[in-house]
Amino acid sequence: MKIDWLKPLLGHQGPFVTLHLDATPSEQAADRDVEGRWNAARKDLAQQGAPAAVLDAVEEVVLRPTRVPGPHGRVVIADDTGVLVDRVVNNPPTATTSSWAPVPALLQAALAADESVELLKVAVDRQGADFLRAGQGGKVHSTFQAPHDEIEKSGSNEVKRARIESRAEDSWDRNAAAVAAEIERQVAETRPELVLLTGDKRAVPLARAALTSPTAEKVVEVSGGGRSGGGVHQGAFAERVAEALDSYRERRRERVLAELRQELGRESNAVTSVDDVVAVLARGQVKELVLAEEYGTGNSPMNGRKLWIGPDPMHIAGSRSDLEAVGVTEQMEELPASVALVRAAVGQDAGLTFAPEGSVELMDGVAATLRWRDDGTPTEALASMSGDDRRLT
Repeated sequence: MKIDWLKPLLGHQGPFVTLHLDATPSEQAADRDVEGRWNAARKDLAQQGAPAAVLDAVEEVVLRPTRVPGPHGRVVIADDTGVLVDRVVNNPPTATTSSWAPVPALLQAALAADESVELLKVAVDRQGADFLRAGQGGKVHSTFQAPHDEIEKSGSNEVKRARIESRAEDSWDRNAAAVAAEIERQVAETRPELVLLTGDKRAVPLARAALTSPTAEKVVEVSGGGRSGGGVHQGAFAERVAEALDSYRERRRERVLAELRQELGRESNAVTSVDDVVAVLARGQVKELVLAEEYGTGNSPMNGRKLWIGPDPMHIAGSRSDLEAVGVTEQMEELPASVALVRAAVGQDAGLTFAPEGSVELMDGVAATLRWRDDGTPTEALASMSGDDRRLT
């Protein structure tokens, strides 16, 4: 999972408001509207000591409509400089959570966002396409009209009919190529994780066939959709879209965990245990930080552990003296391990994946896959026959 959306937090000292709120529009929610939920959270935050100016800044953002239909949540993080993070997430929380604390609740924010997918939905027909970009910034609609308009097959005699049918099929091909070019342009511009393609049964395969390999690899076809919703059974189509997104999220998670298992087995480009993950984070080697799914629930073996950080995101160590040993002399701070690990991962553009229980063996509930390794990289080995799962050196 991408966590670059947390980058605006880097360099801020806090304290921070962290808010996870049900942002479902009131007409689709079973309880109070967004304003009512926020008012309750604001009262709680004020009791925790959050200044009115910070709460006013959060309120201005929270009461601004997301323009996202259906159930969804919102993660907002702010300090005395204003709102730093405002992210729409697919699933609303069962209850609003809010905190005013020296450090932001990074792990909880990441957990909330784990189900989100940066998506480009494309509904095509033989004349063009409707686009919907959906992600952390909400939803953005656009329409593309293809240039060729001879799309109907009709005629009064056999020769004329054949000529018109040929022109119509040529127009379909040309329009499909134009739609494919627009898909390519939007993919290059917005960098979605997934392209969901739906619409006319002839136009969909033509457009997909005209895509280049990098874009085509992102495409998943979902039947039953159409442009402007015309003739679409919205309930059935929404279920198919939800299934496609669930399948993608599972594939996204499993790709990382499969790589982690493989590299741990090879004792190669992966490490596990807090100390080893801290070591590779400090060297900028991490491609993906992997945390046990229960990490944020209070049941992780790492809960309660602290780590030390310096002014640079890659200044991370198990002790103050370890930081001083690499030349850090000021702005040192002790943080909960979860915050320090995620902060360091954000600082080196690493991803973050949560591992369900039983999916992979993690020492201390944490591991990392690596971009590279050298002689200074910690080596992992598990004693498989003795029952001793301590790392051997």
